Amino acid sequence: MSSKNVSSEVVSVDEQAFEKHDEATVDEDGFEVVDETPEFQATVDMEVQAKVDSNHPDARVEEGPDHMFGKTLEQEERIKAQEAELERISAQAELGTQEGREKRTRDIAAKRSAERRAEFQKRRASVDPLADPERADPRAELEQEELAAVNEQSMRLAEKLDGWSRAAISRRLAEAVVTGKDMMSAVVGVFEELQTAPGQVIPIEKVEDVNRKEVSIEGTITQLWESSSPAIAQVGLIEDESGRTKVTVWEKSNQPWMEEGERVRIHGAARNWYQGRVSVALTGWSTVLFPERGQWWE
Repeated sequence: MSSKNVSSEVVSVDEQAFEKHDEATVDEDGFEVVDETPEFQATVDMEVQAKVDSNHPDARVEEGPDHMFGKTLEQEERIKAQEAELERISAQAELGTQEGREKRTRDIAAKRSAERRAEFQKRRASVDPLADPERADPRAELEQEELAAVNEQSMRLAEKLDGWSRAAISRRLAEAVVTGKDMMSAVVGVFEELQTAPGQVIPIEKVEDVNRKEVSIEGTITQLWESSSPAIAQVGLIEDESGRTKVTVWEKSNQPWMEEGERVRIHGAARNWYQGRVSVALTGWSTVLFPERGQWWE
């Protein structure tokens, strides 16, 4: 068929503008209403840059549940690690701002320690009634003459026992008297008990009598001799007014060097027995003091 019979529906640009002009909105005065709001459209460069940014390893969108969409496994792991770290820091900061938290922790620890101590004392009281924490002061059970004698003897013992108060000594004396001991036996027994108590510097002659592995003594180094073993730094004799004993200083103990004629005070010396005789050894847990070193007249 001939193309002359085909009607064209192509509309020119002018005709499109004319049609749009006819469709234009006019106000009540007959003036055309112009939309002054510009329409923004992204350029090709902006679209390309947006796609590059969205695929960047550090790119992440916080909002929405799909912020992991399009991320590689490495990116997801990095993001999750950052989120976990932020949550940890936030929780730590919240705990650190709680007022009085440190003081409450100390108070709770002190309360529990006191409860454990009281429980131990009650168990001990089942064997030794005098150790009962709820038991009244034994001095209140004494007659007036007995209490006066206890106070007098406690003053005498306090002058001989370093580290013990007169009140503590009088209480122990009263306990001994209440259990039926006469005053002389009570004084002797309490003196020996407190003199050899753990942590007390005891006479050297009492080293073999105490029932524990470590003792504290004070005396003068009267003699030193060469050691036959490289494991021993020093070996010699220490002596006080009551007696003398052998003292060994192990090389690995790293103790200070002692000289003959020097007075020393040793805390935490280990007791040793050899051929029926007791001696002491200085270990890494021992402490050696020199009371006369550094005196002003030296």
